[in-house]
Amino acid sequence: MSERFILLTGCSGGGKSTLLDALGEAGFATVPEPGRRIVAEEMAGDGRALPWVDMKAFAGRAVAMARADLEAARHLDGTVFFDRGLVDAAVALAHAGGPSVRETLGDAQAYAEQVLVVPPWPEIFAGDAERRHGFDAAVAEHERITGALGDLGYRVLEVPRVPVPERVAFVLRVCGADQE
Repeated sequence: MSERFILLTGCSGGGKSTLLDALGEAGFATVPEPGRRIVAEEMAGDGRALPWVDMKAFAGRAVAMARADLEAARHLDGTVFFDRGLVDAAVALAHAGGPSVRETLGDAQAYAEQVLVVPPWPEIFAGDAERRHGFDAAVAEHERITGALGDLGYRVLEVPRVPVPERVAFVLRVCGADQE
């Protein structure tokens, strides 16, 4: 486990990417969400691994991409913030009928013990070309992810529903990154 790898996860459409962008603008290393990158690649290609076409193929690609992201991040200095990651991908793969989360991840924790989770926030949730599911599906996904995090021994800390600058300050404070 790397204490400098901070996983930002939770409800789809809860503001993770916006928060990650703000953390990047503040000078921190960030890793964008594997799922959105895969959807963009698939939409530009044959589309066979889109989540609404073949969730198991999509999730398998997400696991591989998240592992590659972790390896690449080892070469970065300081705190690194991940928009979703290996745990999210393993949860999606298990939900799609693949191996269990524990089988995919093993016993090692890839991220800091404290994981930041954005809660369901219906007022800001919006679908788009890459997020075709509704709010109820996003909440169900959130519950699967937070359940898995607890089962894996991570400590879940909810990010408050406040404006982005306040979210950034909260994240930096609780991660100790405000002193970097």
